[in-house]
Amino acid sequence: MARRKKIYEGKAKILYEGPEPGTIVQYFKDDATAFNAKKKDVIEGKGVLNNRLSEFFMTGLNQIGVPTHFIKRLNMREQLVKSCEIVPLEVIVRNYAAGTMTQRLGIEEGTQLPRPIVEYCLKNDDLGDPLVTEEHIAAFGWASQQDMDDILSLALRVNDFLSGVMLAVGIRLVDFKIEIGRIYDGDFMRLIIADEISPDSCRLWDIETGEKLDKDVFRRDLGSLTDAYTEVANRLGVMPKNSGQFSKPTLIN
Repeated sequence: MARRKKIYEGKAKILYEGPEPGTIVQYFKDDATAFNAKKKDVIEGKGVLNNRLSEFFMTGLNQIGVPTHFIKRLNMREQLVKSCEIVPLEVIVRNYAAGTMTQRLGIEEGTQLPRPIVEYCLKNDDLGDPLVTEEHIAAFGWASQQDMDDILSLALRVNDFLSGVMLAVGIRLVDFKIEIGRIYDGDFMRLIIADEISPDSCRLWDIETGEKLDKDVFRRDLGSLTDAYTEVANRLGVMPKNSGQFSKPTLIN
């Protein structure tokens, strides 16, 4: 049978038409990129791990009343999600100083912040996803003030959930990035968590050793990215015991 129509291909995922109106099949690739895709590689098994981990986090959020686009996992590399209009912002929540924050503000990496800090970047690869303020967002109409209030609330609820889940398995949630989608039911619109939540979009450090268990392993050439992601999955009990082989199933039809 013919494959479904491809809607979009990004750095880490491919989106296909879903089996029902209002649905999309999200396929997780093994591609790894960093520094706005200036550094690239293919890491076997990465897509499988991110699919399972994102399923775990999105399911947990749905269960506590934080709405997401996730419907169900289809196989080792694909999940069925709700079609939504993506707000053109990356929403970053920081609990500890790391990454660009340390460069911009001269704060030592690992410094605990006095409170979670929420930042916004414009989703534009050509511009390098620049940092923007709520003034920019309002002036250019990327989101309304009500949207921004709701986005802030969603981001902080996600932070509370992820921080607790990670703390329970000895992992510090340093920061993370999420995307927000709009879904419509007639004239009614609501915001939901979209895209993925995985070690690709979070900074995760072992609480005891400080070992990095996220994409910084790839960015900084610190070892095996698959081993780092597998460690997170194992601590969370996400991957089945017999998952030693990362298969590459064909796309659903």
